[in-house]
Amino acid sequence: MDTASAKAIAEAMSEMYDELRNTVTKTEFGELRDIVRELADAQKRTELRVEELAEAQKRTEARVEELAAAQKRTELRVEELAEAQKRTEIEVRKLAKGLDDTRNMVGGLSDTVGYGLEDKAIKGLPPVLDSDYGIKVTGRLVRKYVEHPDGRHDELNVFGEGVRDGKPLSILGEAKARLSKKHISDFLKLVDRLEKRGHLPADRFLFMVSYTALPETLRYAEAHSVTVIPSYLI
Repeated sequence: MDTASAKAIAEAMSEMYDELRNTVTKTEFGELRDIVRELADAQKRTELRVEELAEAQKRTEARVEELAAAQKRTELRVEELAEAQKRTEIEVRKLAKGLDDTRNMVGGLSDTVGYGLEDKAIKGLPPVLDSDYGIKVTGRLVRKYVEHPDGRHDELNVFGEGVRDGKPLSILGEAKARLSKKHISDFLKLVDRLEKRGHLPADRFLFMVSYTALPETLRYAEAHSVTVIPSYLI
């Protein structure tokens, strides 16, 4: 091979090498460019996500602040309710005391009226029992207590002894301002206790003195052999 032919072949191979080198570089460059573009897009998406997270964080912080404020209002309301409860309890205690005072006053008035009617019955009944019921009182009518072996006692509003048709009998009654069925029922239980414990003989005159009584109460008393004596008769 002559020199000219060898030079021609060398130059052709050099060109082919340069072309091959350029081709590979362009391909790699294209791939690198694509990678860079993908990285840029990913960066943008990351930045967008970060912004979204930041906004979400802001909303969360705002909500937390709202909840904290609501909590403070709740705590304040609870304190107000606690104070209101204290004031209510104080007022309730005052009302309870006032109610107790009222009950004591009413009870005192009731006792005054009751004892007054009992005193009137004790003093005024003997002639009424004689004229209207044929009972002559022997001795005096009294208010007394009967003590039982167990230490308990029963109070007898009006008690005494008398004679009717020549036979002795016990006189036992109570005085109630406004007579009720319950008064009569309680009175009959008292008589039953006294009888079972041997404090009363079989013959007795049971009565109730009262300012007023409903017709049904009068019928109840009659059905249980309890005589109702109006207060105006004594």
